[in-house]
Amino acid sequence: MADDYVRRTAITRLSVDGEQRELLEETISEWKRGCQIATDMAWGKCNAKSDVQPLAYDTVREETDLGSQHAILATHQAAQAITGCTERRSNGKTVSKPTFTAPTVKYDTRTMTLFDDETVSLSTTESRVRCDLALPDADDGYQRQYLDSEEWSVTESTLTAADGDYFLHIGFRRHKTDTERNTAEDGTVLGVDLGIENLAVTSTATFVSGRELTHNLREFEKVRAGLQQTGTRSSHRTLLQSSGRELRYVRDVLHRASNAIVDEALRYECDVIAFEDLTHIRDHTGASWGHKWAFRTLYEQVEYKAEAVGVSVKQVGSAYTSKRCAECGFTADENRPNRSDFCCQKCESEANADYNAAKNIGLRYVRRGQQSSRRTGNSQLALQSGTVTPNGGFTAYPDEFEAEFMDKPHPPRANPSG
Repeated sequence: MADDYVRRTAITRLSVDGEQRELLEETISEWKRGCQIATDMAWGKCNAKSDVQPLAYDTVREETDLGSQHAILATHQAAQAITGCTERRSNGKTVSKPTFTAPTVKYDTRTMTLFDDETVSLSTTESRVRCDLALPDADDGYQRQYLDSEEWSVTESTLTAADGDYFLHIGFRRHKTDTERNTAEDGTVLGVDLGIENLAVTSTATFVSGRELTHNLREFEKVRAGLQQTGTRSSHRTLLQSSGRELRYVRDVLHRASNAIVDEALRYECDVIAFEDLTHIRDHTGASWGHKWAFRTLYEQVEYKAEAVGVSVKQVGSAYTSKRCAECGFTADENRPNRSDFCCQKCESEANADYNAAKNIGLRYVRRGQQSSRRTGNSQLALQSGTVTPNGGFTAYPDEFEAEFMDKPHPPRANPSG
């Protein structure tokens, strides 16, 4: 974070009844509509909150059931999304108008109130609902370090719907100390490893399979080689058609994969998505030229989609991320006996090799905030079950907020003959 605050998020499931569920669903739906209306009106005209709000506020109020404060927040969300696109365009990147599909809605201190009896009041499209926070029984539970502290104050929060449950990502902030003010890196980081067997793996244990993509790239390569060898005018036309189908197929796979990565960052309230440096990725993954192009395209898609929702995308050095143990730090060639498995020869920790690499990539970015002599960084790495700091500090998520771990994930589907 680039301000004078340290920020944290406490993820808490809400206990809701049928009527509250309907109101929250309607509010999420209207929120997405409001953000889209404001974006459509401001796109190509302005991107500052102070400009988008007066331009779109009245229309958002007229065309949705959002209350006045939520209408304001929707215009601010649109401004943030457009700003991300504007910055990307200034760097020579291609951008498209943001769209809002995630089942979320923003709350601030005017639309949300926390009470001492462990309930929360949330504004909806009709009336406020008061829901119980499903907090752990333990007095020292993860969320209570913020809820019960006078040092941390509530700030902008996010309600997310997932698999029939509702999770409130309660935002907290506190002032940085003098030693923390010069910290370059802060916030929650999602590490991402790219590869062949798995196109992408996140530090939160989401796997995007690369098997189908690899198979079809090889098939396309065989067809292309045969047509080039034939050399007739007809084969040239067929080659162009085949290349077009290949490009559409790969872009669709990458579109689905990039959506999965950005959705994961939003689900875990991450501020940064960290990839390894792509400069030498072909050398250490054994990737073909087609894969190298796919990796770069995937990175670019994640970059513009993430920036549109306020998440930064960075690269870190790739040295030894595949051979270093994310648990104890021991690095050796023997740690990775094959492409798929990782087994630390020192602490005997075992993991999927790509998952271990994803955690190393995220931790490498987190450590950037601790490179000063005082080591004052406040970054944390998002894992499947909680967040971790480089010094081993671990904060667990609530039990209900466990991401599904897929040992044999299905790849993003697309028709290569399309």
